[in-house]
Amino acid sequence: MPSFVYQGEKTKEIVFPLGGIGSGSIGLAGNGRLVDWEIFNRPNKRSVNSFSHFSVKAEAGGKLLDARVLNGDLLPSYMGERRIVPHSGYGFGPESTTMAGVPHFRDCVFTGEFPLAKLEFTDERFPGAASMRAFNPFIPLNDADSSIPGAFFEIELTNTTDQLITYTVNASVGNPHTSPVRWNRYKHDSGSGLHHIQMGTDEYASDSPKRGDISISTDAADVSYQEYWYRGTWCDNLEMFWRDFTETSKFNNRTYENQEFKGSDLCSLAAHVEIEPGQTKSVRFVITWNYPNCFNYWSTEVYGAKDDPYYHPEHPTVWSNYYASLFENSVQSGAYSLRHWDRLYGDTLLFKEALFSSSIPVEAIDAISANISTLKTATCLRLADGSFYGFEGTIEHSGCCEGSCTHVWNYAYALPFLFPKLERSMRDLDYKYNMREDGRMSFRLMLPLGKPNTMFACADGQFGGVVKAYRDWKISGDTDWLRSSWPSIQKSIEYAWAETNEHKWDLDKDGVLEGRQHHTLDLELFGPNAWLNGFYLAALKAGAEMARYLGDTEKADEYAGLFEQGKKWTDEHLFNGEYYVQQIDLTDRSMVEGYEDRVADYYWNEESGELKYQIGDGCGVDQVIAQWHANLSGLGEIFDPVQTKQALRSIYSYNYRVVGDYFNAWRLFSLNDEAGLIICSWPKADSMPRIPLTYNQETMNGFEYQAAIHMIQEGMVQEGMEIVRAIRARYDGERRNPWNEFECGSHYARSMASYALLPAFSGFEYDMVEGMIGFNPVQTSEDGQFTAFWSLDSGWGTVRITRKNVELHVLYGTLSIRTLRLPFLEGDSLLAATLAGDLIPVNQAANGDCSFASPVVLTPQSSLSIFVSNTLQHV
Repeated sequence: MPSFVYQGEKTKEIVFPLGGIGSGSIGLAGNGRLVDWEIFNRPNKRSVNSFSHFSVKAEAGGKLLDARVLNGDLLPSYMGERRIVPHSGYGFGPESTTMAGVPHFRDCVFTGEFPLAKLEFTDERFPGAASMRAFNPFIPLNDADSSIPGAFFEIELTNTTDQLITYTVNASVGNPHTSPVRWNRYKHDSGSGLHHIQMGTDEYASDSPKRGDISISTDAADVSYQEYWYRGTWCDNLEMFWRDFTETSKFNNRTYENQEFKGSDLCSLAAHVEIEPGQTKSVRFVITWNYPNCFNYWSTEVYGAKDDPYYHPEHPTVWSNYYASLFENSVQSGAYSLRHWDRLYGDTLLFKEALFSSSIPVEAIDAISANISTLKTATCLRLADGSFYGFEGTIEHSGCCEGSCTHVWNYAYALPFLFPKLERSMRDLDYKYNMREDGRMSFRLMLPLGKPNTMFACADGQFGGVVKAYRDWKISGDTDWLRSSWPSIQKSIEYAWAETNEHKWDLDKDGVLEGRQHHTLDLELFGPNAWLNGFYLAALKAGAEMARYLGDTEKADEYAGLFEQGKKWTDEHLFNGEYYVQQIDLTDRSMVEGYEDRVADYYWNEESGELKYQIGDGCGVDQVIAQWHANLSGLGEIFDPVQTKQALRSIYSYNYRVVGDYFNAWRLFSLNDEAGLIICSWPKADSMPRIPLTYNQETMNGFEYQAAIHMIQEGMVQEGMEIVRAIRARYDGERRNPWNEFECGSHYARSMASYALLPAFSGFEYDMVEGMIGFNPVQTSEDGQFTAFWSLDSGWGTVRITRKNVELHVLYGTLSIRTLRLPFLEGDSLLAATLAGDLIPVNQAANGDCSFASPVVLTPQSSLSIFVSNTLQHV
């Protein structure tokens, strides 16, 4: 069971991202190092910024008592890293930039409750206790403050001795520019009392992707600083820094008139505080950055598109990132961060405590909180107008798999609930730039916007987009937004039977996909299968409901009829008694003929005389995923409910395993004694294709989460949580980084499926179009209590359920509702309702709907309480 506290070997792989949404981040390592400087609009794994660090010292009576870097021990291996620089790397030991050769703290405990991290440092040689709190604002709905390009640090010191001690907390940061013409400049705002050192260069033009600056800032009253460390060769700079830090109480500034220097430059900003015995004081720093110019580096570097007319190595097409519209430079963002620190931290803490107070299994909270950190990594970008863009994940130095890939981001449920406006911006971009006139949609968005896109369509991505549009409409209640999107949504549905559909999805318009169906496992299935047909059915059902609300009854009836027809056929023909299968004759080569690009040759295994990369009679992890989406979106039944639950039992029975004794030719996301849920199994071994479905033996976190959460929704709580626990056990801090669930690269978007654990356990329902919010927990405590966090478009808060009452609290924003749905209420158990303590009229329906005569508006100052008799069905 995770406790969110890591120490010793369990801190080895930790890197906790500190940065804004789409703004980049700096990584806080498990021992306190500053690593992974991903602040230049791209990933930068395993990077450091010279000797950047925090350090502390203690003085009394004019004498130095002790001085240490605010790091714990560097954990093995000590062989060194692979490097291309001569005379360094493997076989040379750790780099000096690890600061492991500088006095540091013997013990370090890391507590990670994203979005907050805390490190506690102890060493008997240091006269006092030292700790560091680190964060970047994570405030649901407040996307601007949650996108600040900065890392926030508060260092707390306690004087555990019997004498007055003067403590110094120093932040040293490198100027990351390699240009020999660069500068470090101290700035003091006498009005605000803030101190900054800004680092930059004047070499680059205003539209260059290399142009930018970085700052360290503090609001401490008593400071000293060095604009430059000593410039020399060999180890001169670190040697001189440590002497400067330990031999004088305060820094003497160092400047250089000649700006040109080929080595690395660093600066130091120190805060000095006197602390009486037994007292505690803290010092605040922020490291902020401003690199406003983005360009598409990844298509050329990753895919070798040298003929791309939108890329020129000297003058690429550049666009501004979002935070450039908020802050002119890093000093501005640093000043803003310090002036608003209390509010930013307070709202972030409010969210963290609300989330972590949820009475769901601790491993579920661990999975949710760990993966929402992906929003603060280089996986995500924000375009100039604030629109959201995401890679699938990140390679070491590049985004991985571009384009807000629809079939991957289908799984990511954090953004639509926590930052719904940003999620809707993904729909807007998708329908504006990815749609062909006939409704065919690319599943990858090209940058810069407007860049030609010849990518073909994928079934799960295109139809998943319709379901997401329905969900986003219900979360926001914004029917004007839906109305503006409806023509595109309609075309995307009807492309299934369009004569121009090159992949022949449903040309006979019977509600069943039969043609070539591209999907998230990167190839195509041929012939009917519940996995992809489920997406089609869900899109038809969502389309019918949206059309009917907008007054297009003819389309609503057409889509609804097609849904019922397709659902009936799917349930009757694709369920084998245990699970849903793919209807295909693997020996029929004609299944893959009639398509472009030598498709038949690609998919035909001449040696075995059968098709490649198909499921056939296999048990796929995503076979009923459409029902999972429908449950989370309020769409209702997609598959037969009895068959759905049996399919989930089969997935658990056949696909969940300890992986060590099984053959796996694919990527090794689980090893040895680790357990996981594989992509596809073949219970009848002789039915397994000679070359089966891609990635079939892999344990990919996002797929595992969706199946596990669906099990929880269907009452299989023990089985679902066993899978969740297995995933999080793999990311234990020693084997893998708890805040980096990876698949095709680091910080993989699909893992944000884990957020759906929250609505699954709380039985969360919503329909802001009708003003309804509801809860129906799958389990409560022994005394009948349950608490959970919730978030929608206009506000977020908590719900608390007891045997006697239900309390709905808004902690941020507002919430206007007409109905509170509580399906667990017995007959006439409703006694009364109050808003901010005042009685209000309410009626209870048989289904547990508590309806109000007029809209009830909740704010942080006015909570809603429903009082009931002692008769809850769950207890």
